[in-house]
Amino acid sequence: MSPFGSRKDLRHLLELDEYLLEDMGFNRSSLTAEWYRTGIRIETRALPALPVQTTQQESLSRFISIALMSIVILAWGINWSVGKVVLDYLPPVWATALRTIPACVAVWLLCALTGQTKVPAKSDIPIIFNVGLLHMAAFTVLATIGMQYVPAGKSVVLAYTTPLWVLPAAWLLLNEALPRQRILGVVIGMAGLALLLQPSALDWHDPDILYGHGLILGAALCWAICIVYNRAHKSTASTLQLLPWQILLAAVVQLALALMLEGMPEIEWSWRLLGLLAYGSLIGTVLAYWAMNSVSRRLSASVVSLASLGVPVVGLFSSALILGEALSTQLLVGTTLIVGGVVLAMLSRLGKED
Repeated sequence: MSPFGSRKDLRHLLELDEYLLEDMGFNRSSLTAEWYRTGIRIETRALPALPVQTTQQESLSRFISIALMSIVILAWGINWSVGKVVLDYLPPVWATALRTIPACVAVWLLCALTGQTKVPAKSDIPIIFNVGLLHMAAFTVLATIGMQYVPAGKSVVLAYTTPLWVLPAAWLLLNEALPRQRILGVVIGMAGLALLLQPSALDWHDPDILYGHGLILGAALCWAICIVYNRAHKSTASTLQLLPWQILLAAVVQLALALMLEGMPEIEWSWRLLGLLAYGSLIGTVLAYWAMNSVSRRLSASVVSLASLGVPVVGLFSSALILGEALSTQLLVGTTLIVGGVVLAMLSRLGKED
């Protein structure tokens, strides 16, 4: 008999949250080793009831997971409206650089204090460049420039069409299955995108409007390429250990682009501008990435991906509340189709990853 009880007991422990195991004094590696050591011996007796303390810990862990995911959704959703207001004070590339540079300093301090700083392995360098350049630098810069010509609410909805590009790309490049449910989800999401881009929804004769929409969709495509690459190449370090290097690369690239494309800006500093930049740096970047890293350790990738679709919803309605942007019927219906299509496509992955 195993010191941990029956093999069913072991299986139950292995299915618990990582944080719960630590709280109970167990190590997942030792439990896994014990699972294989016990071989095929499976006890038939009923699994003993869990102590009340364990049930309370599970409830606490579930509450923490919901709270962390809520932080991510609110921080990123509102960040689009904040970023739109910052454009009243700064040119777009400088707006991104002046958010990322303080965030970079804060992330390095946070990782140093928590012992997460680590020289990346050679195999992780491509992932650092992939995320740092495509997501943190290219996505942010393109979306911010595009947002000069597109309302913040519509911008966040267009940016979160990323999964619609990931699914067919993963099918073509990674040979991932593309069942009917995913195809239907992509079709529904694309119908929503077409609704937002039809001539009655925007002025196709205005080059600035087309330029802005194209840049934001280009940002979504950059993010999609980043996701597809990360699926094919797994890192040896944790997300938090790679984050300082990724954000450092993004900060350097954004600063270089700001100097080359916009020169030294004449900034009229004010407490309002400092507050907006502080939100974008500390809340929209540092806190949001920390919360996303934490929640990703507690929930499956599919659940996190589905929950993150709350970001465009919060972004859309916060832009109406904060900026007074109009919520037209076309925008609401298009957003519903896009989010609904992505949800439908992702649900086919949920059971496999859970």
